[in-house]
Amino acid sequence: MSALKSVALAIDVASRQRDQAGKLLMQAQRACQYAQGQLDQLQSYAADSESRWMAAAQISMAPELLQHHYQFMNRLRHAIGMQDGVMADLQRQLDAAKKRSLQAEFRLAGLQQVLKNKQAEQAAVMARREQKQTDEFAAMQFARGRSRPRHGEIS
Repeated sequence: MSALKSVALAIDVASRQRDQAGKLLMQAQRACQYAQGQLDQLQSYAADSESRWMAAAQISMAPELLQHHYQFMNRLRHAIGMQDGVMADLQRQLDAAKKRSLQAEFRLAGLQQVLKNKQAEQAAVMARREQKQTDEFAAMQFARGRSRPRHGEIS
């Protein structure tokens, strides 16, 4: 019975670890989604700014404004590059969280299978024990029946 309790305790711990891994996975997914949203906003803003400046440049633009635009776009591209790096880091963290979550699920499933096997073993032992008791009882009944005198017999 203590083996079953040990496995049940291990299952409880593994369940908590799986739940924690699931929470961390969800946090990593949210962080990735948020960072992707920021990256999308930066890219959209860069594209919009470029198209506005191009339209204005066709009309006429002072060289100082054009210089300012190029500096601004370089900074914006740099920010996009940095956000790409953030996204790559967050994606690695997300992949690691997925792996940990999957490992926790496998560990829990394995422990549940061990518990199921131990319960089946215990049930088989109990069934054999009951069968042995039934066989012994039947043998005793048979032996009593043979040792008693039968109707009309004298012992």
